[in-house]
Amino acid sequence: MSFIRILMCWVAWFISLGLAAQQSFLVMEYNVENLFDCRHDSLKNDLEFMPDSPRGWNYGKFRKKVENIARVILSASRENVPDIIGLCEVENEFCAETLVRYSQLKEAGYEYIITDSPDERGIDVLLLYQPYTFRLLDKRFIHVPTASIGGRPTRDILHASGRIVTGDTLDVFLVHFPSRSGGWRKSEKFRLMAAGILKSAADSVMSVRVNPNVIIMGDFNDYPYNKSISEVLNASRPGNTIEKNMLYNLMDGREGGTYRYRGQWGILDQMIVNGNLLGEGRIRTGYSKACIIDFPFLLEEDDKYGGTTPYRMYNGMRYKGGYSDHLPVLLEMEIHH
Repeated sequence: MSFIRILMCWVAWFISLGLAAQQSFLVMEYNVENLFDCRHDSLKNDLEFMPDSPRGWNYGKFRKKVENIARVILSASRENVPDIIGLCEVENEFCAETLVRYSQLKEAGYEYIITDSPDERGIDVLLLYQPYTFRLLDKRFIHVPTASIGGRPTRDILHASGRIVTGDTLDVFLVHFPSRSGGWRKSEKFRLMAAGILKSAADSVMSVRVNPNVIIMGDFNDYPYNKSISEVLNASRPGNTIEKNMLYNLMDGREGGTYRYRGQWGILDQMIVNGNLLGEGRIRTGYSKACIIDFPFLLEEDDKYGGTTPYRMYNGMRYKGGYSDHLPVLLEMEIHH
């Protein structure tokens, strides 16, 4: 074998080692809009989603909704399903179990964690994770006592800690902040409370971890420029200077949106990371690695305002068979080991 051929073999070998030592880790968030079963929970206000309600919600429509969500998740990546998925507006464990075990998603092998919040409608947040790429170490549910300041009970914050393939710990916070019901000004104090509790929890993690890796995701019911995100979390688009324990909003400044209100797109679904994940560590990401998933099948023509809008399951009380009033967001991280 000639020297050149030997050299080429060595180069190919080193390249293959480099490729093998780097892998992709995907994180997705999606407000699925009203994933309810069709059974009444006497402790919750879920009568809107019963067979005898004006919506005529039934098991067939529930199964259609579940399969729609599974389709979105399976379509999110060309090669591998997301390693971690945060879903908002899931009613209960029956819905979670049906999605994970009895839909086209079952072959993906997800495990899950779901909160059991005091929300009056019974909606919770659900975290799906791949147990082989995110080995669960701990989980906790953080209460947001909005009722103490005159608000309705809201969703708990879900915090999950897991070990990834490098041995590093990844801390994931999944949120669904209080709604804008009654107007954003009147309801803002409830989101500010939720943001304050979230910030304290994230800061606590970053103070005790030697090498903190924090992801915060969910439906914040606020835009990147609102106080809950820009001031309380102090999370904005990454700039030239990155600080390890500061928070950075990877959705800030993007075109389009995840939700359309009166013909205007806005970003209610955020993907926020700490500065350590924007560095040169074994697990890293960047602003360009986050995106809004806007597959054509998730959109339809907006007859009232023009353009496109999310393709929903219902238009008012009229059943359409679509997906959600939100679009998902996806974050790709690189793992080097």
